[in-house]
Amino acid sequence: MGQEYFINSQQLEDKLRELLPSQGGAGAGFDLSASTQIIPVIDVTESAEGSNVRADLQTAFSLTNTTTFNVSNATSTIINTTGYFRIFGNVRQTAGTTTLSSGNFSLTDGTTTKDVLRFATQSVNSVLYPPYNTYDFVVFLDAGDSFQAFSSASGFTLYGSTRQIATIDGVLV
Repeated sequence: MGQEYFINSQQLEDKLRELLPSQGGAGAGFDLSASTQIIPVIDVTESAEGSNVRADLQTAFSLTNTTTFNVSNATSTIINTTGYFRIFGNVRQTAGTTTLSSGNFSLTDGTTTKDVLRFATQSVNSVLYPPYNTYDFVVFLDAGDSFQAFSSASGFTLYGSTRQIATIDGVLV
């Protein structure tokens, strides 16, 4: 049998009230204690939050939650809703184009624009340098923000898909 110790910490009590309002957060007093006895802990967080699916599986791609895009010789707004989004795909330049071609992904609020990722390719004697670029990253869009893709030439294409992974409040979609 282990020994029991009482803990007097206002910071711990406040955090416990915040995390477990039904366990005394409504103002009822309680004591925190520690024990030298080993007690196994079972994590039921997912069930308590209303989901039995692991977080990584909640971000899986499906026919209805994935949006594809391809941008060539243009600027295109890809996403203009709030939340967290995964963007992934590849960049391809058509062989035979001898000029330097470029493209980028950017975030904008309509006034300020910031590049998130840039690409540049060039072909010489129909050989592409580099022949193929891939990307995979996550962006956060606040109210009024949008995510854009830009391509400088018709032979330079940004191919990709997007998938919202969480709302603006961080709740998994």
